[in-house]
Amino acid sequence: MLFKEIHLAGIKSGKITLAFRQWKQAAVKSGTLLKTSVGLVEIGAIETVDESVITDQEAMSAGFKDKTQLLKSFRQQYLATIFRTAVRYHSEDPRIKLREGTELSEEQFMQLKIKIARLDTVSRQGPWIRLILSAIRENPNLHAIGIARLLGF
Repeated sequence: MLFKEIHLAGIKSGKITLAFRQWKQAAVKSGTLLKTSVGLVEIGAIETVDESVITDQEAMSAGFKDKTQLLKSFRQQYLATIFRTAVRYHSEDPRIKLREGTELSEEQFMQLKIKIARLDTVSRQGPWIRLILSAIRENPNLHAIGIARLLGF
């Protein structure tokens, strides 16, 4: 479930508490935590609704001026169902704290080596982790897609 940045800011501030999507089937589950640019967003109750029961107030709770603006935001998918989903800001992205930690204990380092060895062992491509880590070290400003292209993945 993707959100525009303006809607994410509204979710984080608590002004946006609903999201409406047109899907053939629900693309998220209640209780899911989505990683977003503002942190974790929690998905609450999800229910199908007919467009006739959506109110202007609900549209405003989803970050739109009114129901008309909300309905115009849908792609014209006549066979798709409208889902009303409760959303709320949960917390900061825990990956930030992990990313800031640069020290590993000896035990953590050994566990990491075991996980890496296991990943390389079960890979159909053979050992690849050292190759990628070396490419990252040599190209620290290259995004993941650039590393993938560089290495032919």
